[in-house]
Amino acid sequence: MNHLFCRTIISLTFLVVGFIANAQFDSDQFTDSQGTELKYRILYPENYNASEQYPLVLFLHGAGERGDDNVSQLKNGAMKVFEKLQKNHPCIVIAPQCPKDNYWSSVKFERTKYPLDLDFNYDYNEKESLHAAIELVNSFVKSKKADKKRIYITGLSMGGMGTFEAVARYPKLFVAAMPICGGADLSSYGKKQAKVPFYIFHGSVDGVVPVKHSQEAYAKLQELGANVIYKEYPNVNHNSWDNTFGEKDYPGWMFQFTK
Repeated sequence: MNHLFCRTIISLTFLVVGFIANAQFDSDQFTDSQGTELKYRILYPENYNASEQYPLVLFLHGAGERGDDNVSQLKNGAMKVFEKLQKNHPCIVIAPQCPKDNYWSSVKFERTKYPLDLDFNYDYNEKESLHAAIELVNSFVKSKKADKKRIYITGLSMGGMGTFEAVARYPKLFVAAMPICGGADLSSYGKKQAKVPFYIFHGSVDGVVPVKHSQEAYAKLQELGANVIYKEYPNVNHNSWDNTFGEKDYPGWMFQFTK
């Protein structure tokens, strides 16, 4: 009985700790000018002062976290990273959740063959969820909660693709970007996009999103004269975010840049 009691107490302790950690993330919903509803979680700095303007980080999750529970986007360890980030870089973190029937990127593909054969073309219509996420960020800028000179973006997999596309479509909004195992329509990248510093991550044996997409993005940004870093993890598959989240400069690397 004593052993069972101790196990129960330990289990309850972990549940309480987990609840306290997640309680830092407020739950909310946003409706953009097109009528698109987007659920999101938001993390404010400790001792948040409404009279101050803070840096803002937009985090875009992967395809597996799509839905409407407004919880799944907190998986994969990203939010623990952002909690730690607050110690050295107090900021607002917005983590929207893409609905099941939508996507952060306008990429087209069929899930019948892996690695995926991805058709990146930004001439396709912008996805509703990405548009809503951008309007959500802009609403924080307009309300003076976020500092327009310090708006950053990062994401993994589908969110990595969305990171590249968001910078392509809104290069003046973002100050720096850190896409993980993503890809892009590089024909849409020019001098405006090259003004945004990039730190790109990918696993060398990614069986879902071919590593060539990050390699080619790195080469294109170098060609354009951008401030770009590329890190490829040897023998790492699609879950390269596990490696990236362990990097000392993720996502703090972005905070050295401002407009």
